[in-house]
Amino acid sequence: MPTPTPPSPASPSASPSPEDLARYRENLQGEVDAIALYSLLAELEGSPALRDFYTRMAATEDVHAGVWRRRLTEAGQDPSTVRVGWRTRVLMLVARRLGPGLVVPTIAEREAAEQGMYDEQAEALSRMPGDERSHARLFRELAGGRGVEGGAIARIEGRHRAGGGNQLRAAVLGANDGLVSNLSISMGVAGASGGGHAVLIAGLAGMLAGALSMAIGEWLSVQSARELFAHQVKVEREELLTVPDEEEEELALIYQAKGLPEAQAREMAKTLVSGEVGRAVDTLAREELGIDPEELGGSAWVAALTSFVLFALGALVPILPFFVAEGMTAVAASIVIAAVALFVVGAAITVVTGSSVLRTGGRQVLLGLFAAAVTYGLGALVGRAVG
Repeated sequence: MPTPTPPSPASPSASPSPEDLARYRENLQGEVDAIALYSLLAELEGSPALRDFYTRMAATEDVHAGVWRRRLTEAGQDPSTVRVGWRTRVLMLVARRLGPGLVVPTIAEREAAEQGMYDEQAEALSRMPGDERSHARLFRELAGGRGVEGGAIARIEGRHRAGGGNQLRAAVLGANDGLVSNLSISMGVAGASGGGHAVLIAGLAGMLAGALSMAIGEWLSVQSARELFAHQVKVEREELLTVPDEEEEELALIYQAKGLPEAQAREMAKTLVSGEVGRAVDTLAREELGIDPEELGGSAWVAALTSFVLFALGALVPILPFFVAEGMTAVAASIVIAAVALFVVGAAITVVTGSSVLRTGGRQVLLGLFAAAVTYGLGALVGRAVG
């Protein structure tokens, strides 16, 4: 869903310029991507409220898409050539394999970045700028695990929380850390040894050490967060039992902040607090603390294993040639496959950021090879000094 270029100053009734036609196609591309993605999320979603939410989002984007299809058709262009983009296909694959919740933070970032896309476009319907801002706000609430006021979604499930950061970005950067760090280690040893078997030994050691370090760090981080969340939920339960009036007031204020009338907010808060304790604690934890009491931030072991595997996969790439060759042949092959892998990592990041593949991938290659060149040069200097 790329952000369109600014429109030309021509009025909507004027014959569209080539720049206008390109903008119409960019607009339609974004709407086509959104329709495909939201329709899939509606198909995968188990919650009836969220399924209805995604269906309504797709229907709104379909109205927007109709505007740009008509514009292109009137100009003699074929809008059917605009198909779902590769970035959206990647997000759809992730949603199918790993669940809708993993892609929601990415969608929220995109919607936030594009919420003003129709503000200066005279051809857009009057409702379209407001629609885009509404979508950005709703997905911001969805990604944050908070309720969305005034509609079918009274509460967003905790499993849609981003967990303190975008998980897709974290996955890509985890592999990137392994790739860049082990490429640097391998090139440093290659500079000192001329590319002998010592590179493979150092690379394997670096891969294992880095993966273990990442896994242990991730386990400690998630486990500490779980313990903190569990303590906060315990405090909420104790406060509910000892000072229910204060908890009721807090909950009523939260509902008012979400847009409910004061009387309705107070009635909802009173009903919850006076009901079953477990349900009240669950609601307070979600609404006041933003915590899902059932998950408490996710499994520390799953997070540790994921970090280990992602780092190890990235770190394995630059040492692959040293399994079958040595010397400068292996060094050159390592640089080539590492450069390809770096470009792929950069391209994968654009799924989240929506930026240029060539620019981001090229930047990733340059930075990674710069780090490798520095360590290779340092290794060569140390090797000569020791020799």
